[in-house]
Amino acid sequence: MSTSPRTAAAPRGDAGRVRSFPPVFGADARVLVLGSMPGAASLAAAQYYAHPRNAFWPIMGALFGAGPQLPYADRLDRLVAAGVALWDVIGSCARAGSLDSAIEPDSVVPNDFAALFAACPQLSTVFFNGAAAETAFRRHVQRAAGSPPLRLVRLPSTSPAHAARRFEAKLEAWQALRAAAGDGPAPTRRGPSPDTLPAAARALAA
Repeated sequence: MSTSPRTAAAPRGDAGRVRSFPPVFGADARVLVLGSMPGAASLAAAQYYAHPRNAFWPIMGALFGAGPQLPYADRLDRLVAAGVALWDVIGSCARAGSLDSAIEPDSVVPNDFAALFAACPQLSTVFFNGAAAETAFRRHVQRAAGSPPLRLVRLPSTSPAHAARRFEAKLEAWQALRAAAGDGPAPTRRGPSPDTLPAAARALAA
């Protein structure tokens, strides 16, 4: 089963509403990286962090060999092999443009984290790609339904909109992700077999 991200077209009468991708994970994921909501370039490409000036994939290249020179599917495979899962906090929202500041707060619908946590019992740490992701998680996920006793860590945003911190400084901070991922056996696919997932988790990956 592949959990590669894809876009979902907005229904008629829902102009301006955007939807995030399904999660990318292996059943033995140890760390989870969360953004807020994919930007316009990512939605258009149906890929996480597709903006050419986003530092995410260069950082993943330095940490796990999952750099932008590789095909997208290979990058995902390398992250999953390293025990890293990817998702976004917000499942859908109304937003004009790509900036987090443009998200209409009352329109936010969070993703179904209960299903993901159930599918990834070895998760120990959630890393937020910037302050907006952390704020959204604490407001819409942690407060609403609680979560397992995971360590929550905010990392500097890799977005080109946050260019005040140099790449080298961002990379140094993101070393915490590799340290938390540790070493573990590489899974053979992205995501467990559908038969091993609860119904809610199967819906996430459908």
